[in-house]
Amino acid sequence: MFGREKTKKLIENIDRYFDLMDKTVLVFKDGVRNYLYSNKNDFNENLQRVSSLEAETEMLRREIENALYTQTALVRSRGDIMRLLEKTRNITDILYESLFQFEIETPYIPAELNQEFMKLTEFSALSVESVIPAAKAYFKSPETIPDKISRSYFYEKEAVRYSQTIKRKVFHNMTALKLSEKFHLRYFSLHIENLSKAAANVADQLAVMAIRRTL
Repeated sequence: MFGREKTKKLIENIDRYFDLMDKTVLVFKDGVRNYLYSNKNDFNENLQRVSSLEAETEMLRREIENALYTQTALVRSRGDIMRLLEKTRNITDILYESLFQFEIETPYIPAELNQEFMKLTEFSALSVESVIPAAKAYFKSPETIPDKISRSYFYEKEAVRYSQTIKRKVFHNMTALKLSEKFHLRYFSLHIENLSKAAANVADQLAVMAIRRTL
C-alpha cells in the first residue's frame, strides 16, 4: 500500500511538472508579444514570471528524478522517464534563455516583421503544447500517444516554415537593414524555431516509450 501511494505521488508530480511547463510556454508567448509591441512593464513581468517558473520546474524535476530511484514499481520505465525529463528540460531552458536574450541583447525588430515573429512563436509554442498531453498519457493511456504527438510534428514544420520566411524576407527584401541587424534577426528566429525542434525530440522519445509500454 505504501509503495502504491509513493508511486501515485510520483505520477502526480510528473503531471504537475508538465503543467508548469505549459504555464511557462504561455508566459513565453506573452513575453515575445510584449517585446515586439514595446510593452516594457508587461515584458519585465514576463521575465520575472518565467524565472520563477524555471526555478520551480527545475526543483520539481530533481525531486522526480530522486524519487525514480526508489520506485521499484517503475524500475522498467525509469530509464525512459529520465530521458524524457532530460529532453523536456531542454524545452524549459530554451523558453527561459530565449526570453532573457530579448532583454539582454534588445534586438531591433522592424514592425513589419511582428506578425511573422508572432506566427513563429505561436507554432513553436503549439509544438510544445501538443507533447504535454502526450507525456501525461504515458501512465494512463499510452496507446493514445501517437495521435497526440502527430500534432507536434505538424506544428514543428509550420514553425520551420515561418522561420525560413523571416530569414528570407530579412536577407532578400529588407535592404535598409545593416548586415549585423540581419544576422541578429536570423539568430532570434532560429532560437524560437529551436523550441519546436526540442518539442519534436520529446515527441520522438514519447513514440519510443509508447511502443515499449504497449508491447
